[in-house]
Amino acid sequence: MNLEYINPGKKTKEIVKREDQLFSKVATRSYILSLENGKGPFLWDADGKKYLDFGAGVAVASSGHRNPWVSKAVKKQSNKIFHIGYADFHSSLPVEFAEELNTVTPKGLNTFFYSNSGTEAVEAAYKCARWHTKKRWVIAFENCFHGRTMGSLSMTNSKPVQRERYNPFLSVKHAKFAYCYRCPWKQEYGKCDFSCVSHLDKLILGMNKKTAALFMEPIQGEGGYIVPPREFVKGVRKLCTKYDILYCDDEVQAGYFRTGKFLAVSNFDVKPDIISMGKGIGHGLPIGVTISSKKVMDWVSGAHSNTFGGNLIACAGALAGLKYMKKYNVGENVVNIGFYFKTRLLELYEKYEIIGDVRGIGLMIGIELVKNRKTKEPAILERNKIVVESAKRGLILLPAGKSVIRFCPPLIINKNHVDTAITLLGDVLRCLNY
Repeated sequence: MNLEYINPGKKTKEIVKREDQLFSKVATRSYILSLENGKGPFLWDADGKKYLDFGAGVAVASSGHRNPWVSKAVKKQSNKIFHIGYADFHSSLPVEFAEELNTVTPKGLNTFFYSNSGTEAVEAAYKCARWHTKKRWVIAFENCFHGRTMGSLSMTNSKPVQRERYNPFLSVKHAKFAYCYRCPWKQEYGKCDFSCVSHLDKLILGMNKKTAALFMEPIQGEGGYIVPPREFVKGVRKLCTKYDILYCDDEVQAGYFRTGKFLAVSNFDVKPDIISMGKGIGHGLPIGVTISSKKVMDWVSGAHSNTFGGNLIACAGALAGLKYMKKYNVGENVVNIGFYFKTRLLELYEKYEIIGDVRGIGLMIGIELVKNRKTKEPAILERNKIVVESAKRGLILLPAGKSVIRFCPPLIINKNHVDTAITLLGDVLRCLNY
């Protein structure tokens, strides 16, 4: 694939030249850009050009790049010790972080396990569910993304290339997700009979009580920022309860205040059995957390472990970041700015036919691009061009799904940042004559 340079400079070209000699080509970049510095919602490339970041390192920089609370905590801890091997020894910071997390997690979900990333948090949830239920099958959904390690990849179903040549997978069945814009049953939300819930019911019945767990993103991320109706999510939870299946909530991208609430699933008034978190919970540091009840997380010593889970540098940053989020009511900012941002995107929807759908909650918003609003044919190449041209103008965006642009900026952005992003995106759409 021939990728375009974004505002190429001498330093960027040199970095990329050196990188080409050393690294695998498996990365999924949309263009060539070498980022070297960041602060708040802004990034700077190797040659000093400034960008407004509406990707946040794929929803990671939740409190902004180089958040001062996080930086201070990391520096303080770095003067003590980096790592102790939390699986083998005790230490205060991982405990303090869990205590702080316990103030925002649903009642009864008060047992924690640390890992290094979102996919590892999902792997831990998967193994915990298998251990607790003594069953082997799990259910996931079409278009879902739960990670790329083999257990989570067995569930991931958003793009064929992610699974190609990796068979055989673990025992997973995939159900239809409530993708209302492209309903498999061609039904209209508000007039439908929720065939997606009935489909899941039949799938569960056909699995002969051998299902350990159901894994679900409350809002699908990599699959296209797909927001299901409340009735669907509540229906899924009801079926899990009915058939004694663990409801495993993947909050890696949608969680940690990205929708305004600590957990995205809380927008649907549903309580899960196991939660997996990563990305934004570390504020740029690698950490994953799996959360459940003591009853469900009943595995014995040695049934699961890792080396770097509970790393002290990561816990120091994550703890400081969570205190920052609570102190400044960042969730409330997400609700207010998210509503404003979605309103501004709907203005673009009225002007540009290429935008087929605007959807999202809080600051997890997507626009689905189509060649024709009636046929809904995905505008894949056009989407890719918009992402590249936006970057050239100083706006970092990320793709998702077949033809979706996802907006997952740092959660501390304000109206001025939104207005700048809308102006730049509108300029791109106008210049490309979309």
